[in-house]
Amino acid sequence: MADINLKEVTLIVGVVTACYWNSLFCGFVFDDVSAILDNKDLHPSTPLKTLFQNDFWGTPMSEERSHKSYRPLTVLTFRLNYLFSELKPMSYHLLNMIFHAVVSVIFLKVCKLFLDNRSSVIASLLFAVHPIHTEAVTGVVGRAELLSSIFFLAAFLSYTKSKGPDNSIVWTPIALTVVLVAVATLCKEQGITVVGICCVYEVFIAQGYTLPLLCTTARQFFRGKSNIPFSMLQTLIKLIVLMFSTLLLVVIRVQVIQSQLPVFTRFDNPAAVSPTPTRQLTFNYLLPLNAWLLLNPSELCCDWTMGTIPLIESFLDIRNLATFIFFCFLGALGVFSLRYPGDSSKTVLMALCLMALPFIPASNLFFPVGFVVAERVLYVPSMGFCILVAHGWQKISNKSVLKKLSWVCLSMVIFTHALKTLHRNWDWESEYTLFMSALKVNKNNAKLWNNVGHALENEKNFERALKYFLQATHVQPDDIGAHMNVGRTYKNLNRTKEAEESYMMAKSLMPQIIPGKKYAARIAPNHLNVYINLANLIRANESRLEEADQLYRQAISMRPDFKQAYISRGELLLKMNKPLKAKEAYLKALELDRNNADLWYNLAIVHIELKEPNEALKNFNRALELNPKHKLALFNSAILMQESGEVKLRPEARKRLLSYINEEPQDANGYFNLGMLAMDDKKDSEAEMWMKKAIKLQADFRSALFNLALLYSQTAKELMALPILEELLRYYPDHIKGLILKGDILMNQKKDILGAKKCFEKILEMDPNNVQGKHNLCVVYFEEKDLLKAERCLVETLALAPHEEYIQRHLNIVRDKISSSSFAEQPVSPAGKTSGVEGDKIPTESVKEVRSEPRPTQIIKPSDNKRQSKSNKLLGKSTDKETPHKTTKEIKEIEKKRVAALKRLEEIERILNGE
Repeated sequence: MADINLKEVTLIVGVVTACYWNSLFCGFVFDDVSAILDNKDLHPSTPLKTLFQNDFWGTPMSEERSHKSYRPLTVLTFRLNYLFSELKPMSYHLLNMIFHAVVSVIFLKVCKLFLDNRSSVIASLLFAVHPIHTEAVTGVVGRAELLSSIFFLAAFLSYTKSKGPDNSIVWTPIALTVVLVAVATLCKEQGITVVGICCVYEVFIAQGYTLPLLCTTARQFFRGKSNIPFSMLQTLIKLIVLMFSTLLLVVIRVQVIQSQLPVFTRFDNPAAVSPTPTRQLTFNYLLPLNAWLLLNPSELCCDWTMGTIPLIESFLDIRNLATFIFFCFLGALGVFSLRYPGDSSKTVLMALCLMALPFIPASNLFFPVGFVVAERVLYVPSMGFCILVAHGWQKISNKSVLKKLSWVCLSMVIFTHALKTLHRNWDWESEYTLFMSALKVNKNNAKLWNNVGHALENEKNFERALKYFLQATHVQPDDIGAHMNVGRTYKNLNRTKEAEESYMMAKSLMPQIIPGKKYAARIAPNHLNVYINLANLIRANESRLEEADQLYRQAISMRPDFKQAYISRGELLLKMNKPLKAKEAYLKALELDRNNADLWYNLAIVHIELKEPNEALKNFNRALELNPKHKLALFNSAILMQESGEVKLRPEARKRLLSYINEEPQDANGYFNLGMLAMDDKKDSEAEMWMKKAIKLQADFRSALFNLALLYSQTAKELMALPILEELLRYYPDHIKGLILKGDILMNQKKDILGAKKCFEKILEMDPNNVQGKHNLCVVYFEEKDLLKAERCLVETLALAPHEEYIQRHLNIVRDKISSSSFAEQPVSPAGKTSGVEGDKIPTESVKEVRSEPRPTQIIKPSDNKRQSKSNKLLGKSTDKETPHKTTKEIKEIEKKRVAALKRLEEIERILNGE
């Protein structure tokens, strides 16, 4: 075996870079969304041990919905990417490109075991540029193929060094091989197939046996004519060690998946559920189809499921001829490689092994898989194909007549493949470009029509999305997911009647419950979301809440471990004012998933409804332990702490709000509540800063505008409050508290009695029974020296609030003035005060408006599911609601303010008395 040199490495790395540089500008598409964007195992907050308990998509291996794809080391590399760049796709694509270059270089070293230097470089170059690899390299989830291939080839190279002088056994390389096989398997399951390649290499390459020689030796041994040669015994020992190690890995793998195969449906792989002989004929036809993709990668498609490849239901189907020719060709190569000695037959044999053995797990021949054809699983088999092509080219180029022609043809193949790869990478730029490129190749796959619709839906282009979803239902009328997509899009277009009809159609396609038979074994678990989506639609009608609850319960009866049904039902029960039952639903969901931060958050909301703030805070804290960046938990727990009135909790509330605005820098609510906290702590400058930031983000932020004006009025900056109040009243002309505050400032600071009068009169136009506005208008009349009108006004005010003693006292003062004969000689102080912000009616604390509900009732709920492979969650915004109640501590604080206000009223009375 010749070593590789720097020039060869540079050439291969340069070619890989030239072919895949544009992949760096692609995003996360197709399966990347589930494996990267929706996979919590990537987050640093998730314990590392969880990676070894969940499948490739972040689903616990113990759950029935798990795909049972156990690839923790691949997920670990995703996690490293996330650590350095979070969810920026460029770093993920860059690492994939580097791994492909590494595989290509190691493959060159393997090629030199069976080919000359020139042919080895050609095989490696063909592998580096082959367009079939774009799915494995440009698609981020294809990293499983890349990593597994690195350790796959390393294990094989290690095994080739297990033969010592005089045919002795060198155990260190064998032990290393076993370790590398285990690592390759932890990257992707097909890594274990390298053991079979090592066995073939040992028997036919290292020992040089041929099939006739093995048969002759076996016959002589069984007839007792000779013993097994010592060299063959050593070979058997090595093979037994390899097979025993493989068996151990298989047992461990079976234990990991808990002896359960993943659940797939007829939509994923139609032939898998077809009767004999349709199943066998179709699966066998897929072998020449995959070989054709390697030979002619002109029409590539990211998804070959559903109706892409029609089933072969008859022996007379012309496609059976392709299967027959393929097996004849394969058989001829097999006979040649096994029967005859020589370097050529050894090269062909190893090429066939590299093509066939790694493909067995994906072949559907021994157990069904969740796809029909997948281009990325051809990554390792293409190595054998490239060796075969390079070997054939070597034979042709050695003939002087065809030498030049062979070089021209080879150059054209490598060049056109490189261009095709470069062009194909752009298809993976976005989901829309990817699925549109797939539709050019295959229009019989409803999933592709659905996925183009999803891409348009994500762009809020619902009208165009609807056309693609409807086409999906025409291509595959019994596709439950397509009808669900149509229903969801109608809902987004506010066409609720059509949405309900589509959901009902999807529901009618669901199989009936069969006693004693597992429901999930007959349908994709995510199709149960039709009950969730339909219930979410009809619950908008208050008269149909019970009907919606029945749908949730029906989904739960079909799958008692259907977590999303419990979550949605809990939200509905809260809406139906049944918090105790909602609590039961969320507790049941938590039994299924205790590491779900959203569930702990929702349970906190239930405890708030049950008026158990301490329990609510505990659950908020639990949610934040699981996800320190849980935005709603950060925000609402901070508000809950603020509303508790406990001074010791304010620093933590401030810390959480700071974390919230770090996550949501464009949400004015976070800045506003930081301002409210600062006002509570008497940090006026800081409060002003936060309020201004909130207003900058949201110019019409009602509560921020008012409280900033209030802050100015409380800190002797009344004139600065006026323009803020003008802005507030421009957006909200009926803001009564703003009008009262403005009137008070105009009256006492600007001496604009007419302007103040207009404010108070406008209040009474909107609310004739507003005691505060009416009383302050009475003070205006007094200032205008219209005592009779002031008297009538105070009498009317007293009738509205007979329990208010200060109104009676003011009325007595006015009446005394009227009856006093010296009234005309006594000056009236122009500094008469209204009972404004400092008065009895609006103590400082009571005028603070809270933009974000202190008792949050927002539930994190599952949305209408767009993809069949995952369920999405939506995080909402907090709402602008009035505080429904005050805490005991708040009431005490208000009473203190009331006492201070009464003292202020005494001052007003002295002014009215002319003292």
